[in-house]
Amino acid sequence: MQITSDQLEAEQALAGLGFTELEARLYCALLSSGPATGYRLAKLVGKAPPNVYQALASLGRKAAVMVDETEARTWRAARPEELLAVLGGAFATRQAEAERRLASLARAPVDDRIYQIADPDQVIERARAMLAAAQDIVLFDLFPAPLRALRASLEAAAGRGVRVAGLVYEDAPAPAGVTARRAAEAPADRWPGVQLSLVVDAAEHLVALMTPAMDGVRRAIWSDSAYLSCLQHSGLSAEIRLADLAAAGRDPLADLSLLRSAPRGLRALVDPAPAEPAPASEETSR
Repeated sequence: MQITSDQLEAEQALAGLGFTELEARLYCALLSSGPATGYRLAKLVGKAPPNVYQALASLGRKAAVMVDETEARTWRAARPEELLAVLGGAFATRQAEAERRLASLARAPVDDRIYQIADPDQVIERARAMLAAAQDIVLFDLFPAPLRALRASLEAAAGRGVRVAGLVYEDAPAPAGVTARRAAEAPADRWPGVQLSLVVDAAEHLVALMTPAMDGVRRAIWSDSAYLSCLQHSGLSAEIRLADLAAAGRDPLADLSLLRSAPRGLRALVDPAPAEPAPASEETSR
């Protein structure tokens, strides 16, 4: 059986859903070739009949195939939408059970450390979990993409009576119940990625710099250090209030801001390549 690139990609997708290589191949073969006996399937995929029958039994338990139990037992693939619906329901059930079991083990000790996060999806999920646990006040500094990802969570926190305020970088409507101030400067061309800064209850904070497509993390840290979170809260609240002053033309010290003053640390962050050493002058080379 010659495997096309489309079938190979379909098999890989099924492997991501927990199918073995043989199960995925048999299901795709049945989809593309129609109903078949186990013997014909074994010849079609080039596998030993006992292995094929074992895989077909497993596919039956996964609701991926149906079988005609007449003399020449014949298998037929379930429609993809039916299979995926069954798999989705089974996964949701297992997920709920795992959540219940894991919740009984989970503890949330405050350990005052600073942790690195390397996955962009984990950054967003950590932010959502922080917002779900917020009780008093949330401050944020969010570029457009993370703001869209967290909009519902921000609104949910505000809906519970939590004070939510922050900086945004586009003129879209603010999340419901949230105090949002347009950042005085749009740093898209002067900042090396997508920024997410979040401080919850001055008890934990998350600071992340992700790639422009939010498919990678350049640097992300989370901490439940009360001291560091209070410092983050203080700095972020000052930035939000300054944005309010700048909008009213009342910021005489605007040149102290990070982007306007462009200090050495910011220049190194934007362009980390070391500078070429200056050529020695004729005077010093003697």
